[in-house]
Formats: sequence, C-alpha cells, structure tokens
Amino acid sequence: MTTTQPPHHNTLYFGDNLRILREHVAADSVDLIYLDPPFNSNATYNVLFRERSGEDSAAQITAFDDTWRWSRESEDAYQDVVRNGSYQKLGDLLVAMREFLGQNDMMAYITMMAQRLAELHRVLKSTGSIYLHCDPTASHYLKLMMDALFGNKNFLNEIVWYYRGAGVPKDSRARRHDTILHYAKRKGAHFFNPDPIRQPYADATKERFSHYIGNVRGGQDYGRQALNPQGKHPDDVITHIQPIAPSAKARLGYPTQKPEELLENFISASSEEGDIVLDPFCGCGTTVAVAERLNRKWIGIDITHLAISLMKSRLQDAFAADLSPYRVIGAPQDIAGARALAQDSANDGRYQFEWWALGLVGARPAQDKKKGADKGIDGYINFFDDESGKPKRVIVQVKSGNARRNDIATLKGDMDRENAVIALFITLNPPTRPMEQEALSAGFYEPAHFPNHRYPRIQILTIDGLLSGAARPDYLDIAQATFRQAPRAASPPPGAQARLG
Repeated sequence: MTTTQPPHHNTLYFGDNLRILREHVAADSVDLIYLDPPFNSNATYNVLFRERSGEDSAAQITAFDDTWRWSRESEDAYQDVVRNGSYQKLGDLLVAMREFLGQNDMMAYITMMAQRLAELHRVLKSTGSIYLHCDPTASHYLKLMMDALFGNKNFLNEIVWYYRGAGVPKDSRARRHDTILHYAKRKGAHFFNPDPIRQPYADATKERFSHYIGNVRGGQDYGRQALNPQGKHPDDVITHIQPIAPSAKARLGYPTQKPEELLENFISASSEEGDIVLDPFCGCGTTVAVAERLNRKWIGIDITHLAISLMKSRLQDAFAADLSPYRVIGAPQDIAGARALAQDSANDGRYQFEWWALGLVGARPAQDKKKGADKGIDGYINFFDDESGKPKRVIVQVKSGNARRNDIATLKGDMDRENAVIALFITLNPPTRPMEQEALSAGFYEPAHFPNHRYPRIQILTIDGLLSGAARPDYLDIAQATFRQAPRAASPPPGAQARLG
C-alpha cells in the first residue's frame, strides 16, 4: 500500500525503509535524497560501533546477518520488481542480471536495492535530485539500475570523493576514493546552485586571470575556466574534504560515518531552505544533522532502535533548545506497543526491545547478544560526578519476561565484577516485593564530591514508568558520556528563515 498523504517532515522512522517509503512517503514529495546503503557480503547489515583499535565492538548490531543470501525473500522481491509495470526497464535489467550473476549474494543485494531505488524514484519531486553513495563492489550494478530508473539522460555526475589515509595493500593499489552517483528526476528542471560550494581559485589562476575575476558580471568563460568572484565552479572531484579521524571530536562511533562537510556540499547545492531532505539509510544521522543546521526539513529512516537513539542524542547535543520539533515513528508509545515489540520473534523482537529500552535511559548496548553470553549486562552508561576526568559506570539489565528476586541478587555480583557504582534493572512487568527488598539491600552510592547526595545502588525501573515519565534513572551526571557527544552546531546564518516542525 502506498500512502497518498504528504510525508511528515522532521521525522525519524524506525523500520524497514521499503515499508516506510511505501506506507508513509507520498509520490513527488521529497526535494533531495542522499543514501549511503551498506554493502559487505562478509559483514553484518548494520554495525554501529567499533573499538578504538578498529576491531568490531561487542556492542555491534547484527540485525540482519543473512540479508544478502539468496532466499525466498529475495525471490519474492525479484518478482515484485519484475511484475511492476511502472518500472519495466528496471525489471528487464534484473532479469538480465539474474541470467548473468545467478542466484547469489550479489543478486540478493541488487534485488533488495532495486525495490528501494524504485520507491525513491517515486517519492522524488520532478525538481529534485538524488545522491547515491556507492560501494566499489557494487557501484557498476547500481549505476545500471539508476540508468534504468531515472534514464541515462538524467545522469548528472559521477562524483569522486578523494581522500587521504586508508591502508596500503600488498597486492593492489591503495583505495583513496568513494563514488557518488548524482541523478536528477528531470534534468533541466532540477535545482542546482553552485555558489555555496564554490572553492577559491588557485593562486596561479588568480594571478593569470586577475583582470577577469570580479570584473565580469555573471562570470566569464576564458581559457575553459569559468571566472566568478565567488570562486571556481565545482567539478566532479572533491579533494578538500577528508574523512573523520578516529580520534576526532565529531566521531560518534559509527564506522561508515561521513563528515558533515561532505553532506553540506550536497545539501547546500541541491536544495533550498525549507526543502525536504530524505536519507533512507541514515545510520548515525549525519544527513539529518546537516539538514537541520541548514534549515531544511528532513526524514530519516533506520532499521535499529539503537540508531534512532543515537540520532536523538546527536540532535539534542548539537542543537539543544534550537532543535526543530520532530517525531519518532515506529517506536513503542505504550505498554501494549512495548509488549508487541518484545514478542515480535520474526524481527528479532527481543533484541530490538532491549535496544529500544536501553535508549529510554540513554544507555549503550554492552555487546552483540547474538554471539555470546552477555554476563548479565545489556547496556551501560558512563557518567561524571567529579572533575577527575574518570567516568563512573552504570550497568543496565533489561527484562521483557518474568523477573525474580534472584535476578536482582545476581545483578549485585555483576556490579562488583564491572566496578559499577549503580545498576538499572529495566522490567516490562511490575517488580515483586522480594525484588524491591533485594534492591534496597544493595544500599546507596554517595559521590565523594557531593556528600549530601545519595542514590540507590540498584534501581528498578518499569517500562510503564519510563514511558509516562514517572520513573527515570537517579544519579548525578555533570557531563553525559554514553555516546560520544556531538559538537554543538554553529548558529544559523543571519536572516535564516524560521523552521517548521
């Protein structure tokens, strides 16, 4: 079913982006699309965190390990595209690709992307454009699909983002660039303003053409160099933007996190204030954050509750009171919704429930629960209650089923092992009286620098209380440190238009 209602701008959607696009985003309603879809047949679908060493963290999210294995779901998706008369060229291309590739992992990925690219074409306005950030393993296949959907006449640029760094392989050249495909819905009608992304002329160019620069209205084409007082016209190679360093303040822990400057390059040139920007694979929310800063409306979609929690934290950190109103769709709003999420075995409901519940208290997951014992811990919070720079730790356990007194007693031991000063026990069901008594027996934590403050060492919080606001974690935090805090966004430029929520 495809909605006929306009999209709710400034919205974070939790769920499969194919379903969200079909059910919530109307045709011809979005001004600009940027997507950086994941692709690595030997990795997981959505990995949020890595350790400083670069190794996969125990906190990584593996929502769909088998997404790119040819399956009945892949076959259904294939038939869905081929049968859709609205995209006959795309269907014909898939048939040819299947003949060429067979029923393998790559074909499963291509089929998954074909469905979503078709929906993105549908929701894009005739004046809009799309930037597809490609993985080199599949970029050639993606370009064929984009040609089939948008038409090769609407191809604008193959943008090369050249950067320093990365490793040096022994058997091939070092990889130093990404490819971004830029297409218009209808070339000639699409919006593009080069002025915000012009770069200064090289000193040699300034000296050679100084009598042209700034003296000709609208610029002067001389020696194949468009001379404009504001700088040179942007070309299809970006060299002045570098990836985010692992130790950079802007790094939030997401391995494929793109620098905000790169997204600003695309958004500022291909949209205007008030336009709607969509990112269907929004991860840690760089597109959303930049769109908010540039006074655009935005729609972000992701398939894990952890990503949604990360984006909410990022927006609050960056914009605080200046943040435009926004909604989160797909997250439980009441006990019935929470129970439904926990019981949704077809979609990893137990894990999604835990990640969602951790988000209610701002906790980071303790480890990948599919790959080993969790040692009684589902998440943790680092906080500071003094000026030493050394964080204190809160450990978190989430229970969607029945809980007992023994669970609280075990949590005491977990606190000692993890050197945690406080433990949160989040439960879907109301606690029993013995559980409450066991929690009280753990005593209180008293910060050394704030002797008049006392906090229960074990705090039992119900989902109902967290949703209603009647319950919340109780500890003194002078600087939140669970997620890397996003840098505060620069103030909007003078004269910026008021934003709508």
